[in-house]
Amino acid sequence: MSPSRVRLSDEQIAEGLKSVPNWHREGDALLRTLQAPDFPTGIGMVVAVAEAAEAMDHHPDIDIRWRTLHFALSTHDAGGITVLDLRLAAVIDTAIESVLAAATGTHA
Repeated sequence: MSPSRVRLSDEQIAEGLKSVPNWHREGDALLRTLQAPDFPTGIGMVVAVAEAAEAMDHHPDIDIRWRTLHFALSTHDAGGITVLDLRLAAVIDTAIESVLAAATGTHA
């Protein structure tokens, strides 16, 4: 198994979450919930996340409720949270910031 797919200890997860402050741990998953300014922007965020996740070959669970987006990360074959989940959390944050910047006309 790749080192990035080895389940992390509680201490390693707590340390890793410091680099992705928009995320929190619930059980064996990392979670982030956010409100998009409108539904099309929310869908744009999902598309950007999907493209980034596909490039990493690691995919989040995504739940969309109008403008509310819920992301959950867990490495199922490792039975919990891995370095790959922390990396994808950071990539998702960057993708979301880029879509918001484009939607609002600001720079990310």
